[in-house]
Amino acid sequence: MPDHVYKSVELTGSSHTTMEEAVENAIARASKSIHKMRWFEVLETRGEIQDGRITFWQVTIKVGFAVED
Repeated sequence: MPDHVYKSVELTGSSHTTMEEAVENAIARASKSIHKMRWFEVLETRGEIQDGRITFWQVTIKVGFAVED
């Protein structure tokens, strides 16, 4: 089995509903131009509050993808 080499980038996704959806939105959008994504790590989570309720999520992730030959 060959050794794997990865590159990583930071992405920030957003959602009006959940943190998970913010992550999924970032990965779904990035998958249009970044191929062979293998892992992600949550770096930061932020949100917006209006009238005592959470109205917006923002999640910054680091995504690793395999470097192609």
